[in-house]
Formats: sequence, C-alpha cells, structure tokens
Amino acid sequence: MIMDMKLQMVDLHGQYLKIKEEVDAGIRQVIEASAFINGPQVKEFASNLATYSGCKHVITCGNGTDALQIALMALGLKPGDEVIVPAFTYVASAEVIGLLGLTPVMVDVDYATFNVTVANLEKAVSPKTKAVIPVHLFGQSCDMEPIMQFAEKHHLYVVEDNAQAIGAVYTFSDGTKKHTGTIGHVGCTSFFPSKNLGCYGDGGAIFTNDDALAEQLRMIANHGQRIKYHHAVIGCNSRLDTVQAAVLNAKLEHLDEYCHARYEAARYYTSHLKDVQGIITPDELPQSTHVYHQYTLKVLNGKRDALKQHLADSGIPSMIYYPLPLQQQEAFQGITRAAESLDNAEKLAYSVLSLPVHTELTAEQQDLVINSIKDFFK
Repeated sequence: MIMDMKLQMVDLHGQYLKIKEEVDAGIRQVIEASAFINGPQVKEFASNLATYSGCKHVITCGNGTDALQIALMALGLKPGDEVIVPAFTYVASAEVIGLLGLTPVMVDVDYATFNVTVANLEKAVSPKTKAVIPVHLFGQSCDMEPIMQFAEKHHLYVVEDNAQAIGAVYTFSDGTKKHTGTIGHVGCTSFFPSKNLGCYGDGGAIFTNDDALAEQLRMIANHGQRIKYHHAVIGCNSRLDTVQAAVLNAKLEHLDEYCHARYEAARYYTSHLKDVQGIITPDELPQSTHVYHQYTLKVLNGKRDALKQHLADSGIPSMIYYPLPLQQQEAFQGITRAAESLDNAEKLAYSVLSLPVHTELTAEQQDLVINSIKDFFK
C-alpha cells in the first residue's frame, strides 16, 4: 500500500502534472524560437520575480552557489576579510567564502529555530569582519530586524541566503513586511528542482535594491563586462537557461499556493506529533511566515538513526539535513575561525530528521508517516 501511494520526499512529477500545459507551452516556445541563451523568457522571469518579491533588481544566474559567490565578489571584499556564517547549514554558504580567499567565521544557531541570532553574531564580530550571511534555514526567516541593526552598527554587509525560504515574509516591529531575500544588501536564492520554486535543472537569482550594486552583480555574472568583449573586472559565466526561465515563469504564479500547501502539511504533522515523547516538532518564529522547505524534527536521546531506519523499513523516506556541522567538515579545517562554542550546531547535526513535505502530499500519506513514528515511540 505504501509503495502504491508513491510516498516521496518531494513529488516533482505530481506537481508537474498539475501545470503540464503551462510548462509544456513555455518550453515549446523556447524551442521554436531557439533562443536558448538569454532568451526573452529570462528577462521576463527576472521582472516577474522582482514584482513578486517587491525587490528593485533581480539578476538571474546559474545556481544558488553562484549567486552567493557573485554577491560576495560584488562587495569588493579582500582576501583575509572575515564573513560570519552559521555552522549549521548547507556547505555552499561557507564554501564560497573559502573559495574567494575570505575567512569563514562560524557561529552557532538557535536550537529552536535552526537560525542565527544577533546574540550569536555579536560574539563573532572583529575588526576584520566585513559581512554576515544569515541563512533562512528550512523555510523561515532569521530575525532580521536586529540583524540589520547589528550590521549597521558594525558597518557590515548582509547577504541573505534565501535558498530555502523563497516566499516567506518577515514582519518588522513597525508592521512593515518584506519578503526574505530582499531585506539585506543582497539576497541569494536557488531554483534547484526540489526548492519551493524549483526549475527542471539548475538555476539561481540575486536580489538587491541598490542600483550600483545591481550593475556590479550583472557585470560579474557576465564575464565582468558591461559591453560585449570589454571586461571591466574579473567575473564569471553564470546564467539562467532560457528553458529553465520558461519553467520558472509557469511555476512562479503558483508559488504562494505551493508555500501554503507545504504549511498546511506541516500543520498536520505538528498537530499529530507535538505530544509524542522523544521528538520536538519545528518551532515557528512569530515575526516570519514559514514556507517549510523542510519539515524537520529533533529526535532526542540518540534515537534519530534508529527512527530513520524504522521509517525506511516501512517504505517511508526521510533525510538528514545536515549530518555534519560545518566546523567538523574536513574542507574547513585550518581556514575558519569560531568565536564561540558551536554546541547547538553539533547537537542538531546528530538529532535532526526531515520528513516528506511537498505540494502533493496527502493526509493519507502523512498518516502513514505519523503512525510509523508513533509506533516507534510506543
């Protein structure tokens, strides 16, 4: 029965079937015009995403990691400059710092929300600090108002890693609402297929409201040139394929619907799992909506791996995001600075478990997951 229901972490094919006509028509237009690189759909998508997010400039690029790298390159940082990054996140956020010869300064995260707080950042700042990368992990915003105040006080750039929270909205103390990715000096996102807004390959985008910075970002993403064959700076070659832009144009119209479906699925999980002894269901920051790119439990008492195996034995997928905190990754040994203990990052790495959550998930499928978890903890 479980196999017949095709329970998956993400059901991309099921999602495609609901928008098949829109997606197929968009791809067909690209093929018929044969404008595969920088076709009109790329500019159209960038404009549509800017309108959706309320951001002045959206610069599309090849993937989310490129977005982060280009953002840091555009800020004019120098080798040895420090960039603060959470220790509990996907590697890309810190990888680009090391790649550019900068120093990753790893800080701990809040155990409840998985995100960095201003208290973490204050412990890490030094005269060499030039930027901070708050990662909106698993689908909700970091508490950005105090983070922006912290950055202003210390004259730092803020580069938001919004790869997992596109569509989330943060509310400031004065009632102002902004989409994640549009609050800092630069925002970065990924359109990896499993993201809330995902294409059918690789893709990414960079957000900014700063005109001069936008020009620099565009130039760097295009081989450092404003005019073809005239290269003002060292750049890179990072662009969104026209076919992927056509897919994203079709899916952007449904993004709020997708986020709502994920949120409703998360509510269903939480309502049935919150009283299960041995796990902690996700915490929601009052200032932010949650778009649940992942629905992530904390499994207590060292039972995470056993629960994962129990689910697998029942045909139920689950994932560990992430099994090793960044400070323990071999690649970062000798090139990082840690200004505080990273206990929460380590505790989370050994206790988190993400359950299937996606736009096509049914209550019947969720019941299979819920009942299996309850059976494990009997």
